[in-house]
Amino acid sequence: MRLFLLSLLSLLAAASVRAEPAEPKALLPLFELAGIHLLCEQSLPLLQRGQEEAEQKRLAQLFAGEAFCLDLARRVGARFEAEQLAEIRERLDSPLAQRFTSAERAVGEQPEGLAEYRQRLSEQPPRGVRLELVKRLDAAAQTTALASLLRYEVGKTQALLALRARGENLDEAELQARTQEQARAIRESSAQAVESFMLYAYRQLPSDQLAEYAALYEHASVNQLLSASIEAVPQLFGERREQLRKAASKP
Repeated sequence: MRLFLLSLLSLLAAASVRAEPAEPKALLPLFELAGIHLLCEQSLPLLQRGQEEAEQKRLAQLFAGEAFCLDLARRVGARFEAEQLAEIRERLDSPLAQRFTSAERAVGEQPEGLAEYRQRLSEQPPRGVRLELVKRLDAAAQTTALASLLRYEVGKTQALLALRARGENLDEAELQARTQEQARAIRESSAQAVESFMLYAYRQLPSDQLAEYAALYEHASVNQLLSASIEAVPQLFGERREQLRKAASKP
């Protein structure tokens, strides 16, 4: 009985020990595998477009890609343990995932092929099953959600910069109200772009592999990483917009 109690107490003690949260830098490779890093890398170039040099420098201090991603990793990492990150990496860096990543990169090497495909798409619609698989993958990988989020948050920040140049300085609630109508249009156009890209990029990959790839992203840990990132990004943009407001209010 004594040995039994000792064993039981040891098990209870082990169960009560809280696992250490993941180190923020450990999330950066996962951001790249999941496509989340594009939010960090593309935000600054999009924001700087059309801005004066002085404004570009201010934006660079706030939206530099590496620092932005590390800040995002700090927010998201608190929700994960190292074991979960290892599980996510095993899935997103699997041979199956690498095949699909290679197909995506091939599109970037010859973008004219995608443009031609999009022109033909209305005349030669894809098979229903194939289209449903692409929609399933998009929902699981939250690709449209990520693309829409980037465009919307960049657009909100650009709107603030334009208003500030005219002497206005809206708070987040007012800015949200003015830009909310754009969100639906952004999501619809993003969904169309993502759908046609996936149909073209994966056209030579069999449907059973496409279904398996979608299932990979439907796994709870991968879904949690994507959802947590999508939740945190607007907060990071909002905090940086607040710094822009404070800078504008200084004499």
